[in-house]
Amino acid sequence: MNRTMKLSNAAAMAIVMVTGACWFSPPAKADVAAAEATYKTKCAGCHGADAKGKEALKTRDLSSADVQKQSDADLTTIITAGKGKMPPYGKSLKPEQVADLVAYIRSLAKK
Repeated sequence: MNRTMKLSNAAAMAIVMVTGACWFSPPAKADVAAAEATYKTKCAGCHGADAKGKEALKTRDLSSADVQKQSDADLTTIITAGKGKMPPYGKSLKPEQVADLVAYIRSLAKK
């Protein structure tokens, strides 16, 4: 019985440690490489490889304060539903890809 008690205490401690590690671990980071690849295939054609926009197409500089002040929800909506001449990507991108693109756009902020 004493051996059983020690094993169940050890199991309980392991569960507590794993649970604690999950609670206190940092949130998952956006997959930067995948987001950059998605940007290159879906966005760079209009917004430019450097994301500064293309004057001839009148696309926005994604690093500008105007774009950066928009909420993540606003950027997500624009990417998924489109806006103005920008086509919607909600059917061709998974929600995780859209979230990664929003994080990528945030990384372009002017410093």
